[in-house]
Amino acid sequence: MIEEQIDLGEVKVKFKAQEDPWKHRAKGMRCNSCIWFVLKQKQNDRPFPANSKDVGRCRRHAPTISGYPVVFTTDWCGDHRIDENKI
Repeated sequence: MIEEQIDLGEVKVKFKAQEDPWKHRAKGMRCNSCIWFVLKQKQNDRPFPANSKDVGRCRRHAPTISGYPVVFTTDWCGDHRIDENKI
């Protein structure tokens, strides 16, 4: 709890403010736990490039001409929806 004081002219109000309960909520709302996220699959016998292990596609909205947007597993957005099979 954080103690704060507000000065409203003649009246001084003292109260205990609580810390923000939503402060770390976005940590669990990453692409890797989202129902719309599809991890990039290995094609044929070609190995993944070193930096592509955490890459996938977001299938939340309809694809554009260039396909679904490429996202990292650590990205997040406002359309996140938990996939119970991934947590």
